[in-house]
Amino acid sequence: MSSKDQPAATLAASKEAEVRASFARQGLMRGIGAALAELGPGRCRVELPFSDLVGQQQGFFHGGVIGAVADTAGGCAALTLLPAGSEVLTLEYKINFLRPAAGARLAAEGVVLRPGRSVTVTRVDVYVLTGDRTTLCAALQQSIMRAPGAPPASALPDHR
Repeated sequence: MSSKDQPAATLAASKEAEVRASFARQGLMRGIGAALAELGPGRCRVELPFSDLVGQQQGFFHGGVIGAVADTAGGCAALTLLPAGSEVLTLEYKINFLRPAAGARLAAEGVVLRPGRSVTVTRVDVYVLTGDRTTLCAALQQSIMRAPGAPPASALPDHR
């Protein structure tokens, strides 16, 4: 039986809440309208509807936006496997743009390739969706490091 035939494992409610809270603290994701669509142990899906805010001059999703959404999906996938109270930081990533991302919605599906105590490696496939058509438009691989948990909101600098 292949892994695609097996039922997906579920994430503990406390870990799911922790990952969702981490995602919610990301101002960029909020600002562009990205949403955490699915979570499971070692996996995450982030979705983003197309708008002028995330497009480039030819009407495609901007490459920087694709990279940011993919980076976030991989980071959240890694975070699902780390101990409670952890956070993540990207050490590096490599992205290949496979075709123009022209469509109504972007979906970045991150999966952990190799979990680790200090460094985790993830892969993210990025799809563009239009109607019932789903097209792979980018692939990313990244290294994520475990970091101390987030400081309380009152300790964060005010950048306004």
